[in-house]
Amino acid sequence: MRFPTFEEAEELKRTWTDKFVRVKPGFPQYARFEGKVGRVVTVNYGGQAIVDFADGAWYDIPAADEYLGVVSDEEAKGKYDPTANSAQKLPARQG
Repeated sequence: MRFPTFEEAEELKRTWTDKFVRVKPGFPQYARFEGKVGRVVTVNYGGQAIVDFADGAWYDIPAADEYLGVVSDEEAKGKYDPTANSAQKLPARQG
């Protein structure tokens, strides 16, 4: 994947930010995410989607239809818990 221009990176941000996604099968490096629903927090200027799978970490995955499939809000309901994310203002698990 080539490094995107500034305009391309901004377009990727507008396209992917705040979408619920699932990693498509066929990529061994992302096999641990198969079947999990995540939310794209943002897209960096390297063209990588920063995806939160509600496990306390964020992951860089190429922001492309080849790698990510959009999941509807209805389908994501119950499969993605935004409160499990460590990036909350006041996470419940910090007591």
